[in-house]
Amino acid sequence: MTVTIPSGRTIAGVTHHLADVNGAELHYAAAGSSGTPLLLVHGFPETWWAFHTLIPLLAETHRVFAVDLPGFGDSSTAQGDYDSATMARTLHALIEHLDVGPVHITAQDISGSTVFRLASTHPEDLLSVTAIETGLPGFGWEAFADVAHGGAWHIGVLAEPAITEMLLTGREREFFADYAFPSMTAVAAAITKADIDEFVRTYSRPHGFRGANGLYRSLLSEGDELRALVESTPVTAPVLTVGAGGGDFTRATMAQAVPGVIRSVRLEGVGHYAALEAPDRVASAVLDFVAAVDA
Repeated sequence: MTVTIPSGRTIAGVTHHLADVNGAELHYAAAGSSGTPLLLVHGFPETWWAFHTLIPLLAETHRVFAVDLPGFGDSSTAQGDYDSATMARTLHALIEHLDVGPVHITAQDISGSTVFRLASTHPEDLLSVTAIETGLPGFGWEAFADVAHGGAWHIGVLAEPAITEMLLTGREREFFADYAFPSMTAVAAAITKADIDEFVRTYSRPHGFRGANGLYRSLLSEGDELRALVESTPVTAPVLTVGAGGGDFTRATMAQAVPGVIRSVRLEGVGHYAALEAPDRVASAVLDFVAAVDA
């Protein structure tokens, strides 16, 4: 693994690395020196920085890795495939590269289908799965894209790169600071100007929305495939769901998609960006769950 100097913001106790895996150059942050490993996977409009206040709480007792998915953050944005199936293969390659597996993995927001595919196709990689504010196509996620019934307009925009370029490129700050974060945050001042600055920095890179374009496009079309995975290779890892601004949606989704018993936590008074809004409560939920699995 290559140690690198961070291009953007960082925190004490974290090192930054680049890894060439599955045709992508991945940036990830690492912290902690002992305990079972945790891999944190962000959503949109996020990067590894979404976990910067959570990481120190987890790293007291665990090795922690927070990745920038391909096409996000400081990972490569070269032309290629950015669908959830490709990203799942990339996470599998990263876990092999890190040589610390199996890992406890946490999926937030639109990384849910990527991590679900990994759990289904490579169960040997995982000790457990924590799903934070996420859903799955084929199990109700499509409602979020149904603008006629309260769905979000930005999903269709982000699924089409040319429209993203037309409407959002060069307007990243306005989109994040005036719409994306305020509309789904419940804890006042949880998302700071410094946070917005860091997210804007990476999404403003050339092709900075490429990862989001690929994931949103695959989310709109992969429902049948994920349902087939549930039938053929169901997820066997222990699962924790953490619901906040989305209410019981994450729990209800995983209850349909995972045959085993799941553990659920609901964070009242917290919005969609749970790791940024309530890192202490997220850390408590994750650490309690991980300790039970490790035991």
